Amino acid sequence: MSKLIAYPIDDDTAVAPNTTRAAEGLPRRRFTVAEIEAFVETGVIPEKERFELIGGEIVPMSPKGMTHERIKMWLNEQLVRNLPRQFATNPETTFRLADDTFLEPDFVVFERASGLERLDGGTCLLAIEIGLSSLSYDRGRKAEIYAAFGVRELWVIDGRRLETRVFREPGAEGYGVISDVAAGEALEPLGVPSFALRLEEYGRFLG
Repeated sequence: MSKLIAYPIDDDTAVAPNTTRAAEGLPRRRFTVAEIEAFVETGVIPEKERFELIGGEIVPMSPKGMTHERIKMWLNEQLVRNLPRQFATNPETTFRLADDTFLEPDFVVFERASGLERLDGGTCLLAIEIGLSSLSYDRGRKAEIYAAFGVRELWVIDGRRLETRVFREPGAEGYGVISDVAAGEALEPLGVPSFALRLEEYGRFLG
């Protein structure tokens, strides 16, 4: 007759290697950015599927509606036309922050000399998120992630009211300075001199 053997567990809160702890307390497989990129390249994950990787967990993103796309198109036009030459922007880039974390901001702004290849929390001068259904998440948990990785300025645009919440002075506990900018007020990133925009001008873009 077989005998059951009880093996001692020193710490019942310990998480096994390459796993994360879910809200209900069950371990989940922790993925790396490299693994996810390989899944996409080999077709395991469809290339068009929208998600972010946060602490090794795949987090689906809200589908983008027409309002989001119109604002994004207008912002892209403003950034490409008006950014000083020494700065560059890229829409919807895979923003790699750690070996187990990447985000998909609507825009990032960085110094052209540093290049997209070296883009990280320290070299990103400005990240922009357009929030509609995801607004509370973008202003809350997602802003905390940007701050934890040292992104010096974050704009979260309310796609309905065209107001922008500006986050500055990142730290481990979040951003130290948070302010709201109305559509008629100028948005001026601290790290990008000689550039400003007003979201009220988006209405003229719509005609």
